[in-house]
Amino acid sequence: MKKSIWMLVALFVVSAGFMAPPQTRTITGKVTAATGGSPIMGATVILKGSASGTTTNVEGKYSIVVPVNGGTLVVSFLGYKAKEVKIGSENILDIKLDEDITKLQELVVKEDEKALPSVHVEQVLQGRAAGVQIRGTRSMHRNKSEVAPSMGYVAADYEEQQSQWNTEEYDAINENIFHDALKNPLSTFSIDVDAASYNNVRRFINNGQRPPKDAVRIEEMINYFDYDYDQPKGDDPFAVITEISTAPWNAKHKLVHVGLQGKKIPTDNLPPSNLVFLIDVSGSMDEPNKLPLLKTSFKMLVEQLREQDHVAIVVYAGAAGLVLEPTSGADKKTIIAALDNLQAGGSTAGGAGIQLAYATAKKHFKAGGNNRVILATDGDFNIGESSNASMERLIEEKRKDGVFLTVLGFGMGNYKDSKMEILSDKGNGNYAYIDNITEARKVLVNEFGGTLFAIAKDVKLQLEFNPAKVKAYRLIGYENRMLKSEDFNNDKKDAGELGSGHTVTALYEIIPVGVESEFYKIDDLKYQTAQVNKSANTSKELLTIKLRYKKPDEDVSKLIVHPLVDDNTPLAKTTDNFRWSASVASFGMLLRESEYVNHFTYDQVVQMAQGARGEDKEGYRIEFINMVKAFGSTASSGRH
Repeated sequence: MKKSIWMLVALFVVSAGFMAPPQTRTITGKVTAATGGSPIMGATVILKGSASGTTTNVEGKYSIVVPVNGGTLVVSFLGYKAKEVKIGSENILDIKLDEDITKLQELVVKEDEKALPSVHVEQVLQGRAAGVQIRGTRSMHRNKSEVAPSMGYVAADYEEQQSQWNTEEYDAINENIFHDALKNPLSTFSIDVDAASYNNVRRFINNGQRPPKDAVRIEEMINYFDYDYDQPKGDDPFAVITEISTAPWNAKHKLVHVGLQGKKIPTDNLPPSNLVFLIDVSGSMDEPNKLPLLKTSFKMLVEQLREQDHVAIVVYAGAAGLVLEPTSGADKKTIIAALDNLQAGGSTAGGAGIQLAYATAKKHFKAGGNNRVILATDGDFNIGESSNASMERLIEEKRKDGVFLTVLGFGMGNYKDSKMEILSDKGNGNYAYIDNITEARKVLVNEFGGTLFAIAKDVKLQLEFNPAKVKAYRLIGYENRMLKSEDFNNDKKDAGELGSGHTVTALYEIIPVGVESEFYKIDDLKYQTAQVNKSANTSKELLTIKLRYKKPDEDVSKLIVHPLVDDNTPLAKTTDNFRWSASVASFGMLLRESEYVNHFTYDQVVQMAQGARGEDKEGYRIEFINMVKAFGSTASSGRH
């Protein structure tokens, strides 16, 4: 009898265990803009009081595990007011965010009620009207941009986009390898202030996709972020900052951090601008995340202009046309009306547009001013000068007129990254990818001077490694910016430009002398030997950095020399700048599936980044941390 009772008790306990309610549940939903209802991609959703969080995908959707008894979700996104939402009994919770009006009033211009009359492209090209609207046959999609753009602009309808044939193009990247410091002691490259790759990588990840390896340019990911470098104090337009410690992903290796800080020039003191907006209005631009987002982005830029600045607008579709003569920045309504009335349609005569834009800039050239073409496109050139080689020759020729180039990329599916990177590299310019209105604000408002005002051009670095201390080295990223050793002293060789207040960061991975590394094996030479100078053995210097640059209106370079001594600083004692750049680089290596990442994990990337986040006024760094968390969790589950 007692045995039966005990069996019943045990059965009851086991049954109770199986019937115990779950301790957690999953909440799903969609985050949208309160005005217009556009989905918000990349919004952060956090369970208040916990470390649990996620980000929304391209459709604004999220999924998060919460306690069964609920809690509070904290939802935030740049440009919107953060919102706390109490979790109820339902497992579907849609959330609407209100725009942060106090900031938007300074940045976004309301549409002018008295828009200029629309005209056909043929009328514009024949000079019979000063109108600003370009119409034509939409070659790809119906018009999905009837609603005015809002802060929630993201990619076009995801399901429709997925059904389109993906024709995106990226140049192949062969990752830099280790080089022998004794036999090949010089490393030479052009600086790169572009950040397009980071935005593009973020776009893929927010869409639930792994970025193509060739879309991941690590130097552009690193340089997406600002760094807390000291302002230059001498006559040179920038300061050189160096730091060295252990490579986080390989304790046997060292990591060298090289930073450049451009001199910050107040906007009022910047030279007058002669800007030509070169806008792609072809059929491929007829998507919400292309022309409508482009127009809203340019409105932000217009708001930054002064009376002494002038803007002309050139458009291209089946042909190219000048739709706005140079207009003072004081007449913002006229410029904005011209932007508002642009519509997409037709094929893509990119070469003709570039020719006309440069001719316009040259005609109204401002001596001592900022003369620049700003090209905004998805890069899908298909008529005229369309090949990469032809475009390269065209831009190289035009830069001789002293006109700089900024390239702004928009869209997905047919995005031509390779073309736009070439254009910016060869045109004394920079290149950014804009996937939402927050990114537009970053590029065209927060970084206004750095994006549009060059303080130095043809900036090159050459590092000479001391073979008595360095066995081998490799530059992380910059594969498309490498130069020959003899290019360093050749003032005819083109290199990158540096803008007002801009920072540039480069990282080298070092194998010290005496360290055996699985990543570098080379046999001794049979027929010759290389000798190390006695001075190298006694020197405390690990390497010497040489830097050449030209002033924007000069053709003769100046030289800066900066030696680096290894003071054996532990990784934990390095600056936030050092550890942050290392965390971004390691994430890039993971995305590229680099052998050099050496079993470093996404969790380790997050841990290092969290400890180096710093002040992060704009929230760009916490966005990176959340993105790595989200991607790392899906990668570990085998979904990437």
